Amino acid sequence: MSEQDCIFCKIVRGEIPAEIVHQDEHTIAFKDIHPAAPVHVLVVPRKHIPSLDDITPADQDLLGRMLVAASRIAKAQGVADSGYRTVINCREEAGQVVFHLHLHILGGRRMRLMG
Repeated sequence: MSEQDCIFCKIVRGEIPAEIVHQDEHTIAFKDIHPAAPVHVLVVPRKHIPSLDDITPADQDLLGRMLVAASRIAKAQGVADSGYRTVINCREEAGQVVFHLHLHILGGRRMRLMG
């Protein structure tokens, strides 16, 4: 999928509306339209990267910025004290639906243990 067709790139460019909860020069975060928890926010890099497998050493700083944003968003959304989960799905079998790297912040309810 090209950057022109990518739904997250369209959100980054302001072509598709989203309920934005955070943005800076490197990332944008918005509420998931199909939430899996009371708090379900996606942190997306403004740079189009199809999946975690497509990152390069040059993206290290960007990934750190995504995690710092996730921590700030969890606090702002009121789930930092009770706990929250962060997830990056990589490829279809793992549940990646949109092929633009993104981090899920899930909270507001007790999460089941994985495994």
